[in-house]
Amino acid sequence: MGVYTKLADGLGEVDVIIAGGGTAACVVAGRLAEADPKLSILLIEGGQDNYNVPNIVHPVFFLDHLLPTSKTTIFYKGNKAKQLADREVIVPSGGTLGGGSSINFMMYTRAQRSDFDSWKSSGWSADELWPYMKKLENYHGQGEKDHHGYDGPVHISDSTFRARGSQDDFLGAAAKVGWPEIKDLQNLDANNGIERWQRYISKDGKRQDTAHTYVHEKLQSEKYPNLHVLVESKVVRVLFDDDKRAVGVEYTPNPDFQPALATSQHPKLTVRARKQVIVSCGACGTPPVLERSGLGDPEILKRAGVPVVVDLPGVGRNYQDHHLSLYPYRTSLQPHETIDSVLRNPGNRQNLIDSKDDILGWNSIDISSKLRPSEQDVAEFDPEFKAAWDRDYKNSPDRPLMLMGVVSCFLGDPSSVPEAQYLTIGNYTAYPYSRGHMHITGPEVADPLDFDVGFFSDAHDVDVKKQIWAYKKHREIMRRTSMYRGELAPGHPAFPAGSAAACIEADAPLSDVEDLKYSSEDDAAIEKWLRENIGTTWHSLGTAKMAPREDFGVVNEYLDVWGTKGLKIADLSIPPTNVGANTNNTAIVVGEKAAAILIKELGL
Repeated sequence: MGVYTKLADGLGEVDVIIAGGGTAACVVAGRLAEADPKLSILLIEGGQDNYNVPNIVHPVFFLDHLLPTSKTTIFYKGNKAKQLADREVIVPSGGTLGGGSSINFMMYTRAQRSDFDSWKSSGWSADELWPYMKKLENYHGQGEKDHHGYDGPVHISDSTFRARGSQDDFLGAAAKVGWPEIKDLQNLDANNGIERWQRYISKDGKRQDTAHTYVHEKLQSEKYPNLHVLVESKVVRVLFDDDKRAVGVEYTPNPDFQPALATSQHPKLTVRARKQVIVSCGACGTPPVLERSGLGDPEILKRAGVPVVVDLPGVGRNYQDHHLSLYPYRTSLQPHETIDSVLRNPGNRQNLIDSKDDILGWNSIDISSKLRPSEQDVAEFDPEFKAAWDRDYKNSPDRPLMLMGVVSCFLGDPSSVPEAQYLTIGNYTAYPYSRGHMHITGPEVADPLDFDVGFFSDAHDVDVKKQIWAYKKHREIMRRTSMYRGELAPGHPAFPAGSAAACIEADAPLSDVEDLKYSSEDDAAIEKWLRENIGTTWHSLGTAKMAPREDFGVVNEYLDVWGTKGLKIADLSIPPTNVGANTNNTAIVVGEKAAAILIKELGL
């Protein structure tokens, strides 16, 4: 019982192994332990323990996890992409116990009804998943009471602080552009409006990651002697018997957390599973584990020098993410209305903690939205964009074209901009058409990965056009706020000289605001900027999708990996199509549903 960096004696065999210790994995481990404390469970996490780590539990420090030196994050490097100005896009992923839920921006967002229904898997429709969405929640927010849960482990609240002035200012400006405030955008059906955003933060200001909410209390209790967590250990592969039954895993100490000595390569160790192996390493981490185990496209496995156990060509295909663009603005806000001063003064952190400052519980995101274009906007789309709209959105009113968040700070190196109070608008594509892949190139954990993020690779550049539309729209909201003092030009497109849409600096709010007019040269400047800057929203999914094997599926509706026995996948690699939301909620729901499947199958 407890958290280990080296497996305890006598733990060479357990009932259930969970390979990966991220968002869904912790849910599965916690729920299985609750169902039967006698069931021996081992969860293996490549990163460190997250228990009470200050920059994890205190939300205001969330940007630490995107620093290149972060030890809580895995930074996957994409292949050089011609359509992205020859960049190698970096995709961060959870690299500590609790996974993405320990390092994300904590925005409470549910998927839309048609998202789950589009998965076309028995047991996974929106109506069938509704109980699990409520089961996870201890909800303190707005909306209809019967749309939420109130006795689950994950608290959802306003937390300890909101910047009320900038929040009201933005909502008022958005209404002028045509988007109303909606009390609860998270009831699966509401859409096309702005919300005062709730957070995965408790009312006393603590992050609600799934390690703290599902696992840690049990690890410290004498009631769960058979729940074990091994950290700082990377899963290499799943082990199979001659009947293609998963019987255990091979793992190795994570070299990032071992003494830097000139010794031979790190050992490979094994642990056996009597009943079940569940892989839960995330959309970026699960395909490499499967392929190193001999599950995948035979051509890819052959090139990597891995013997084929099961011909499963869907592994590592269908990589998806929400493409993110970030735009900074100058504002007239006061220092307490943004977290810029926190980011600029790292030496003051302990004072904030000692004084229990309310700002500790703020993720700096008070506003977000799910947005669709007006009929006039659609009429101005080019033929390919309009065809995509008519086909995939027009008759599906719950599907947002774009998601947008307002972050109360400059999202970047604070030393690179003048000391001031900033606001950053994040636009992220709800359902990108672009697809990528994640594959191994060799049999070892240290071998490079073949990772194609695929951003802006779709036919007719519709994903680019969505972002251009969203850029123009969010500028009109900002220009109508009273806090607006102009764009921070280095973070915006380089418009041609004399452009009517050029970035400005202002000493006071604008008056009698009319929409900017953009020339074809302006549109070209926006597209150029997007190709040079578009990035990840850290919402990777889809690389081991739940679908028939002949449709490049990897798991069935019970999460069993096709062609194997005793092996399931439970993480965001299984959604076959994207969700119109930040993905943490979907990851927790996948964990809850997976746990329910396992509890039934194991007869607990």
